[in-house]
Amino acid sequence: MADLLLELFSEEIPARMQQRAAMDLQKLVTDGLVEAGLTYASVAAFVTPRRLCLTVCGLLAESPTTRTERKGPRVDAPEKAIEGFLRGVGLSKDQLEIRDQKKGQVYFAVIEKQGRPAADIIAELVPQVIRNFPWPKSMRWGSGALRWVRPLHSILCILHDESGAAVVPFEVDGIVAGDTTRGHRFHAPDAFAVSSFEGYRAELHKAFVQLDSAERRDHIWADATNLAFAQGMEVVEDAGLLNEVAGLVEWPVVLMGDIADDFLDLPPEVLQSSMREHQKFFSVKNPKTGRIEKFITVANRETADQGATILAGNQKVLFARLSDAKFFWENDLRVPLSDMVAKLANVTFHNKLGTEADRIARIAKLARELAPTVGTDADLAGLAAELAKADLSSEMVYEFPELQGLMGRYYAQAAGLPQEVANACEQHYSPLGPSDAVPTEPVSVAVALADKLDKLTGFWAIDEKPTGSKDPFALRRAALGVIRLLIENDIRLPLLTVKGMNKDLLSFFHDRLKVYLRDQGIPHDVIDACLSMAGNDDLTLLVKRATALAAFVKTDDGTNLLQGYKRANNILSQAESKDGVEYSYGADIKYSETDAEKALFAALETANGQIEPAIKSEDFASAMSAMATLRAPIDSFFEAVQINAENDVVRRNRLNLLGQIRKTMGAVADFTKLEG
Repeated sequence: MADLLLELFSEEIPARMQQRAAMDLQKLVTDGLVEAGLTYASVAAFVTPRRLCLTVCGLLAESPTTRTERKGPRVDAPEKAIEGFLRGVGLSKDQLEIRDQKKGQVYFAVIEKQGRPAADIIAELVPQVIRNFPWPKSMRWGSGALRWVRPLHSILCILHDESGAAVVPFEVDGIVAGDTTRGHRFHAPDAFAVSSFEGYRAELHKAFVQLDSAERRDHIWADATNLAFAQGMEVVEDAGLLNEVAGLVEWPVVLMGDIADDFLDLPPEVLQSSMREHQKFFSVKNPKTGRIEKFITVANRETADQGATILAGNQKVLFARLSDAKFFWENDLRVPLSDMVAKLANVTFHNKLGTEADRIARIAKLARELAPTVGTDADLAGLAAELAKADLSSEMVYEFPELQGLMGRYYAQAAGLPQEVANACEQHYSPLGPSDAVPTEPVSVAVALADKLDKLTGFWAIDEKPTGSKDPFALRRAALGVIRLLIENDIRLPLLTVKGMNKDLLSFFHDRLKVYLRDQGIPHDVIDACLSMAGNDDLTLLVKRATALAAFVKTDDGTNLLQGYKRANNILSQAESKDGVEYSYGADIKYSETDAEKALFAALETANGQIEPAIKSEDFASAMSAMATLRAPIDSFFEAVQINAENDVVRRNRLNLLGQIRKTMGAVADFTKLEG
């Protein structure tokens, strides 16, 4: 057994590509090893800005010799068939074996593949991996033909065991594999040799390189939070930024700097966005005031002045950035919201759907119509809708598009508008995804629903629907947003009453609802059973019915009753097909001949008396409970009664009784859609 250590040392790899590159390297190399017959005990991949590293432990010293047999044509087969077999196995005719089979003598090929040393296999495999590495973007440099994400400087590739280490000999585009690497670009730029992964990792650490990206992340976060805590501050959590910064440095040095007083009154989100996007700084908040008052930056080196020069340079650049942000903020505050909205008349939303101003007018009209449904004032909802997108014409949102909505809230508050209107400006875009919070304030809900419904009905009207994986206008997300707004706020809105809604768009909503409910643990067949019922455009009602039905069919009564229903329905379907009539009425207890029949009549009458008012009051749990009482009498009926009696009157009466089962249960859901 031996261990493989591979390092590909280059110029800086973009942070966004690093983790995927490490996974690709691991998969490509290990897949190639296994395909060649080399198994291993464990594998790990690492990445820093300047290196991709892979260690494979417990690797076989050589691949095993394999012997396989392939059955060929009969000896008396046409010559062309035999020649084709020979080409396929790569043997000559005199190398084939002839064996007796039941149908005569048959050629067999015995193919023996000799094992090969691990070093030989690796020397072939790794250059192929390097030359065909799936970088999202790659480049050529100098006169070479190799493409890599950034110029590749060296390749370290060794096999090591208890007896020592040996270089795996190969070269790629003039780069010869060896046993040396380099440390930190500034602190330890000289080459050094390694003979094992443990030694490699330890020497890198001495050379100011933290190999493990998770360790770099933990180091950055621990130092950042400790620095902030020491001054009574808190670091604003930002997992995405933390991952990115850990991919920018090999030796993280965490520094905390001050934000000039001139900028402390800017909205905290403006400060955070500006520092995050342009400078890769973490925001540090004063928990007493809620203001962003300091920043955290991560340097890639230690300095004699403990980072003072680095901080001074960063603060100078940050001052310029925040000066711009302050200029935008102050300019925007001078512009009335009505003027911001007026500018949107010159912004096209879609060439077939008009300008942003046209769309705002539609949303405002719809928000007023929806206001009573969500329990708010129509004029307040209309005002919020008219102003909700005003910030799209602001200088701040032009510079920082990710702040749209949020800046609208600040501008509405500065204008002295009701807080509900300001909140709707921010919240009407939500929910943006499955994990995003759903607005609950009625004004925000009205505008959010109007925004998404207008978008969906508009694009359906011009036949711009999602196709396959393509959804350029995020209509699936909009539909899911409507679904969550309605269900999580318990809003009763029959969608077919909304202007522009049609059956095709409703079907699209139903498809998205299936995905949503599947994630809630409700099977697709349960949803289908409820979709067949009246009122299926009321998604809140639909979900209540589906939730109750899903719980019912999981019970023993539900499972057995479903089997009884299917049996009754199958018998009915066959009889109706044969007789050419529908057995859905006319059952009369006076034609009953057995106690089981009479008991079923009584049970159905009692259940109907409970199910009908329960369905009317939308108490689906009670309807399911009433339906559960039918399990025992239906089971007894099938055990005691022969449906196809010799007496035609009795037979028809019993079939109509089965029809009554179908009708009673059909008032709750379409049980023909249920599987099992």
